[in-house]
Amino acid sequence: MFEFSHKPVLLREVIDMLALKEGMTVIDGTLGGGGHSAEILRIIGKSGKLIGIDRDNDALEFCKKKFAGCESFIPVKANYSDMKEVCRELGVEHVDAILLDLGVSSYQLDNVERGFSYMHDCALDMRMDTEQKLTAYDVVNNMSAEELSKIIWEYGEDRFSRRIAEFIVKSRPINTTFELNRAIEAAIPAKFRREGPHPSKRTYQAIRIYVNNELEPLENTIKDAVSLLKPSGRLAIISFHSLEARAVKTTMKYLESDCVCPKQSLICTCNKIQEVKILTKKPITASDAELEDNPRARSAELRVCEKTDCNSEKRSLK
Repeated sequence: MFEFSHKPVLLREVIDMLALKEGMTVIDGTLGGGGHSAEILRIIGKSGKLIGIDRDNDALEFCKKKFAGCESFIPVKANYSDMKEVCRELGVEHVDAILLDLGVSSYQLDNVERGFSYMHDCALDMRMDTEQKLTAYDVVNNMSAEELSKIIWEYGEDRFSRRIAEFIVKSRPINTTFELNRAIEAAIPAKFRREGPHPSKRTYQAIRIYVNNELEPLENTIKDAVSLLKPSGRLAIISFHSLEARAVKTTMKYLESDCVCPKQSLICTCNKIQEVKILTKKPITASDAELEDNPRARSAELRVCEKTDCNSEKRSLK
């Protein structure tokens, strides 16, 4: 197995905001290298319980060894979007805290065999769950230019999505990451290749999100997470790009609202209740010290909400 090199992002901020105590039951929905989980386990102690979920077999095997002998740790292979089913199977009705560290892990980026990074020449893959069938190779080589353009625009927000898609189709078959890089770079005018991030960054993000279906279940996952929380339980989510951040912010804001009726309505008829209180009016970002130690934390944003008592009386008038 490729050796894990893992630095948990915003570790102290996450732990502080989750307000953990000994004996709590916690879900880490994106286990990864277990950096956050290690600190959670230290605080909740032997009387607590940590359900560690990941769809990456390598991450699970690594954490099983890392936390071997720890009775508080319960590793589960699953997608975090299935956390309600996981809890049902474990006989857990409610939990005290939930953490979701979204996106690709440092281990997945650095492991050449996984094909996530445009910095290494390797076979196209990008699967978080290596047992699933769809790979980046399938997307790049089998989809139409129109389909590729839509994926690159919606999930990568690249202004040259149409040109990139056309150049990819013309360059087929594309077997490796560097072959894909050449097609992308040929599509982007030289002026824009010289400025900003690597020209392949947005396209790789888009293909990875599509292959792993990262965004579509996110809204429902957040709602499911809140439904699992006890009153005053907390949900912390770390996002790494604008699409994730937008989904997290919008969903938390909806859950915090106690009315979604049209503004012109004089009487509230929606029956919506406030389910959470947002604790981070602005997202928490990495300190200068952390950025110096771990540059990959630069785009990380932490948002946290706390579950309210949903039995509070519903307003009838605005």
